[in-house]
Amino acid sequence: MSPEQHDNVKIAAPLIPSAISVQSVFKSFGNVAAVKDLSFEVPEGSVFGLIGPNGAGKTTTFSMLAGYLAPTRGLISVLDHDPDAVEALKGRVGVLPQDALLPPGEQVGAYVSFLAELQGMTHSAAQNAARAALAEVEGADWWNRRCGTLSHGMAKRVGLAQAFLGEPRVVLLDEPTAGLDPRVAYGVRRIIGARKGRCTLVISSHNLQELEAICDHAAILDHGSVVAHGSMAELTASSSEIRFELAAGPVPEDAVRGIEAVTTVTFDGSARELVVTFDRTAVDAEEMIRRACSVLYHHQARISSISKGRRLEQRVMELTE
Repeated sequence: MSPEQHDNVKIAAPLIPSAISVQSVFKSFGNVAAVKDLSFEVPEGSVFGLIGPNGAGKTTTFSMLAGYLAPTRGLISVLDHDPDAVEALKGRVGVLPQDALLPPGEQVGAYVSFLAELQGMTHSAAQNAARAALAEVEGADWWNRRCGTLSHGMAKRVGLAQAFLGEPRVVLLDEPTAGLDPRVAYGVRRIIGARKGRCTLVISSHNLQELEAICDHAAILDHGSVVAHGSMAELTASSSEIRFELAAGPVPEDAVRGIEAVTTVTFDGSARELVVTFDRTAVDAEEMIRRACSVLYHHQARISSISKGRRLEQRVMELTE
């Protein structure tokens, strides 16, 4: 889909203050436009996902947020500063690049402490910060280990530790669970989730199930442009749409349409799925589920499953090629 086709899915900017603001940003490499007219806000304290297929512009956008690349034109603000304002953002922004490599001959504790000293901490404060960050990622016992002896999962958690150093207000994570086995990836997600409320997190990932579980806001990119952004509930319509999977038997569409606050009712006969949209300003999802279930049961409909909105994966597939 072209970006012009998506004007109707842009969602209003959040009312709470923004930790990161991206306004009309373009980035070109020679004649290739990697990012085109990119605009979105990252609410302060949110867990924000950067979503999109390969070539959507996620890596370029992440690199600009981290200050690795400068926009060709447009404005990016991170905590009211340009992303490359190193001195102003020192210790306030933590970054984990996707392919971050650890120095194989260095001890973990010495390496993380050195990074803390680069933030301006004294040697003693840096050691304390390093120990606290390693403990947070469950790596306190690795202090004297050489980085080169760590497994991929352990190295990823050391990378997280350096991103968490000094209690930064913004943490940028690029593919934090890429290449990890399911058990280790679960542990990393749990560590990241524990950061909720302590800082603003921006996560770029291809793992849509992971992002749907962790993030409360997101931007969906395609061909270098934002095609939708907002809260996860808005993007998946979980606050304004209910889906009922019905077993063989009656499908009382007209009766469901008659429920107060219902706006549309559609039925997919092949999937046996009844989709009910409603005015979320008049009623919440749980109340609509109660009302719809009452009507369905009254008309002898048999409910196999109920879900709120669409899965994030389905939404992304609808909006991107």
